[in-house]
Amino acid sequence: MRGNAATYLLALVATLSTAGTPVCAQTYPAKTIRVLVPAAPGDSCDTLTRLIGPKMSERLGQQLVVDNRPGAGGQLGLQLTAQSPADGYTIACGQGGNMVLAPLVNAKVPYDTLKDFIPVAALVSNFPALVVHPSVPFRNTRDLIVYAKANPGKLTFGTNGEGAFIHFSTELLRLHAGFTYLHVPYKSVQAIVTEIMGGRIDALFTSFINVQPHVLAGRLRLLGVGRATRAPNYPDFPAISETLPGFEASGWFGIIAPAGTPREVVLLLNREINRALALPEVREKLISFALEVHTEPPEYFDKILRRDIEKWGKLARDISFKPR
Repeated sequence: MRGNAATYLLALVATLSTAGTPVCAQTYPAKTIRVLVPAAPGDSCDTLTRLIGPKMSERLGQQLVVDNRPGAGGQLGLQLTAQSPADGYTIACGQGGNMVLAPLVNAKVPYDTLKDFIPVAALVSNFPALVVHPSVPFRNTRDLIVYAKANPGKLTFGTNGEGAFIHFSTELLRLHAGFTYLHVPYKSVQAIVTEIMGGRIDALFTSFINVQPHVLAGRLRLLGVGRATRAPNYPDFPAISETLPGFEASGWFGIIAPAGTPREVVLLLNREINRALALPEVREKLISFALEVHTEPPEYFDKILRRDIEKWGKLARDISFKPR
């Protein structure tokens, strides 16, 4: 009996000593990982996840399968993410538009950004570019501000609708500079670019990638970028903050998981995502899209998320935006 008791006691001690380590942390991943993309194929999130997915699969030994779930401006895909098991086998690509702005501009959203998700890794950030048709009489941000103040309501800005990132960014610029403008909404960013290229509107404040070829070819004039500093790969483009100190309006994309996903799994995914992003062929491609690559811990993404919820929430209050 004593021998059996001793054997049992040793087994119990061994069990207790490993009880604090979740089983999933020892075996994850043991099956396919689904990456929900709350947008159609070809969207930025879709492109990003398909770029790093195969690189991660090689190291993890399991496939990362992209599952496109467009609808309701990304809300459908994020709702599905929030409702998925928190086991690391369902993750998603989120961005500022559906994680930060959607809850501000919609009266009812089927998820709580801070309660229903856990940030895994910030992927990239993009910077907006303030562009005008070459025929307009101003050549820099200061000229635009002076013109707008001297001609209240005459300067036309195109956006893809009230509450969209382009609209909020333009409003942030307006408040910082203290001018007024005529808001001209369109159904898509592509439509706005077509209109400004034709000289039918004066200005557009949108992600640089949307106008990059036209700026580089001289078909549009870039007045400034919405970064805190000049873009490293475009040092000749001035930052709007050089004229309006403190101005910054960049967007971002990142990987999230359902709240409650084990910390060990989050850290493993973060490590592998960052490793994939750091590969020269991946990094160079993303930089060619005018994106800034991030390879930081989950806390970095969490900080960005909370900062933007506060920042854009304040803007919504300042412009008395009414959720629809």
